[in-house]
Amino acid sequence: MAVRDTPDTVVAGGGTKVAIRDAAVKLFGAKGFEQTSLREVADAVGITKASLYYHYASKLDLLLAIIDPIVDHMRSVVDDLDRAPHDAEGIRQVLRTYLRGLIHHRDAGALVVRDTVAIINVMADRHPELMDMSRVLREWLAGPNATEEAKLRACAALDVIRVALVSKELVPGADDSLVETSLLDAATCVLTACRTA
Repeated sequence: MAVRDTPDTVVAGGGTKVAIRDAAVKLFGAKGFEQTSLREVADAVGITKASLYYHYASKLDLLLAIIDPIVDHMRSVVDDLDRAPHDAEGIRQVLRTYLRGLIHHRDAGALVVRDTVAIINVMADRHPELMDMSRVLREWLAGPNATEEAKLRACAALDVIRVALVSKELVPGADDSLVETSLLDAATCVLTACRTA
């Protein structure tokens, strides 16, 4: 009797769904979203294309599975803002939390850099929510009764933090610790103009 590839086949190191997502991140990042076939993803995992379709109905669904955790992380940071004190340490902790989530997802960064058009098309439905979350985070960082300068600094600090997402593409030799330390210090400096007490 032949061994069949079933939808719940477990791949070493985690479930099939995770293995598919991880293979897709690597292939989409290396070859591009449009240039990578689902057959190639299935082959990389060692499953049939039918099994892949059981887990992800389309290539678009697979791309969303890569991008959605980044959006979910931003949502959790914004949802927790009310619990963070708006002082120097609270602000640094919010930036650190946001940064660590982006570092965790930076394998997807090559895909973001390579396939900006595909990402924009996929994110169209999520764009209003992303813009609103970004606005809430910027306003919180700028503080109550913020000056125009404070608002600009909050925008710039978030842009610094977002470099983490594409850091593997831009600075491939930088490990997670270096990315965190460098970008957290830079973002904090942008917010405060490196003023000392």
